Amino acid sequence: MSQHTISEHGSTESYQLEQSRWAAGRNSLFFIALVSAVLCVFGYIQNPERFFRSYTVAFTYTTGIGLGAWFFIMAQHLSGSAASVTVRRIMENIMVTLPVGALLFLPLAFGLKDIYPWSHPDIAAASPEIRAKGPFLSETWFLIRTYGYFVLWSIWVFAIYHQSTKQDTTRSAKQMHVISRFSAPGLFLVVVVGTLAAYDWLMSIQPTWYSTIFGLYYLSGGALSFMAVTTLVALAFRRAGILKHAITKEHYHDLGKWLFALTAFYTYIAFAQYLLIWYANIPEETQFYRLRSQGGWFWLSLSMPVIRFIIPFFILLCRGAKRDLTVIGLIAGWSLIVEAVDLFWVVMPVHYPNGPQIHWLDFATLAFTLSVCGLMFWSRFRKHKMVPVGNLRFEQSLHFENA
Repeated sequence: MSQHTISEHGSTESYQLEQSRWAAGRNSLFFIALVSAVLCVFGYIQNPERFFRSYTVAFTYTTGIGLGAWFFIMAQHLSGSAASVTVRRIMENIMVTLPVGALLFLPLAFGLKDIYPWSHPDIAAASPEIRAKGPFLSETWFLIRTYGYFVLWSIWVFAIYHQSTKQDTTRSAKQMHVISRFSAPGLFLVVVVGTLAAYDWLMSIQPTWYSTIFGLYYLSGGALSFMAVTTLVALAFRRAGILKHAITKEHYHDLGKWLFALTAFYTYIAFAQYLLIWYANIPEETQFYRLRSQGGWFWLSLSMPVIRFIIPFFILLCRGAKRDLTVIGLIAGWSLIVEAVDLFWVVMPVHYPNGPQIHWLDFATLAFTLSVCGLMFWSRFRKHKMVPVGNLRFEQSLHFENA
């Protein structure tokens, strides 16, 4: 097969991004990264405490997207899905941003005392609950665990990505089998190790709180954000006249169904966590919701079921909405916004119990982590095809139709 492939519409489409377009995208992302980095440095000098707290939200937000991409790609390979193949290179490039988290975590390594109460010896000594977790919640082991997570994840991510891009030229089933062998244990790593990471990075901000389901809460939000990013990137390419025939309305319908399904799954996990804590009524568990039901946090907590579930769920409920590119684009953008609000709601009440205190650093840190990951994502389009043309299910995916 040559660089150009005949689409189902009878036109010839190139699956290699033009150098001029790639350079323009790189320059835009680099500019955003540079400006946001300068703002972050200025914010750190002005208010280091707030910088680290805002950066925690930004870091966990982008890392969650990478984890969601990694899980979805492995699940698709194990299931032998053909529907997602033409969109899969976009997903794989999002997945490759996950190892960047090892670099993005560095600022947090120097600000643990501004984020985690257990890092203060006097606070830890005064709390029997924190003292009981002392062997686990130590700064040294916290950093070792975090970089251990990224080492494991990076090995799997780059192995899968290498096999996928290699298949563009080999067009062999061997790569599909290798990816499948990596994907089975990889699902274990993304869920179990991802849960441990959620406990470390987010749950230990309120170290006396207990919840066995919080890891899935974080991962389900990251999965929904990943699908939203994939949808918006595909729509942006379509608007620019790229991959118009490779990613058809049928594929967008499929993305809309995933947005709908992941919205429902996130809601199920969030409600399950609340129901289990409400039913047991154990003080060590209920403290999470007690803190978020006082002051200004009460109104944000009250709005969460509406903005996270009711609005996107009922808009996407009908088939027509999932086939409307404008609607799924708006819901994808909405999902990304409310996930950032959700993580803000998880992190900030511990530090500001009287109510939300929005700061410009919240936006600057998020712009920095997203643009750095965006540069990694965009860099992969320089040499590699925009779709996995060597995948044996590629032609089947071009002709995919929803039921």
